[in-house]
Amino acid sequence: MSSATHTSLAGRLDTLAIDSSVDGGRAVLVPRGELIHGCADALGRALARLPEGIDRVDLDMTGVTFMDTTGLQFLEVLDAYSRRRRVRVTATGWAEQPRRVLEMAGLDPDDPLHGPGTRRESVPSTVVLERTQQLDRLRTEVEQLRQAIASRPVIDQARGVLMAIHACSSDQAWNVLREASQLSNTKLRKVAAVVTAGAEGGGPPPSPELRRALRTAIDRCLN
Repeated sequence: MSSATHTSLAGRLDTLAIDSSVDGGRAVLVPRGELIHGCADALGRALARLPEGIDRVDLDMTGVTFMDTTGLQFLEVLDAYSRRRRVRVTATGWAEQPRRVLEMAGLDPDDPLHGPGTRRESVPSTVVLERTQQLDRLRTEVEQLRQAIASRPVIDQARGVLMAIHACSSDQAWNVLREASQLSNTKLRKVAAVVTAGAEGGGPPPSPELRRALRTAIDRCLN
């Protein structure tokens, strides 16, 4: 059995698939993909499909490659299922990036449902405030990561343009883009878009400031 949810990140389709198997009274769920918006609904559907008589549900999280703060709702759904059905649940095997999210949320990544920091324990208000601040910082990091993913294609294209025109290496092309961005105080993605548009013969011409910055960056990095 499997349950899936679909969402868009940087113009691509991401899928959280949840495979399940049952052996006696034990169910094993194996999520694969990303714990982002919609993941809690996918888990709810997978749990609803489990047969009666289940007394234990184990989740193998090794196939989860990315998790943002909305992924914490995934654990809330699992915990609610455990309480409602009075069954033992576990979620183990978290990969590096999801583990970091759990740690910043104050949860034990080896046992986020039962270890220190779960809502079963009384947590001082100062700790709650600190965790809230940590989650705010984490949300900012996640948003920056999404922007970086979205920017990558145009940056890679610009590097290819510079490599073709100037017979330089990928690292040298990257240095040109970064230097021009700093000199002109322009976002790297915009610099890359200008370089790509210039090679294709379309789009508005760069500003004089950005044109000078690109020329200076090429002289510094390639000569």
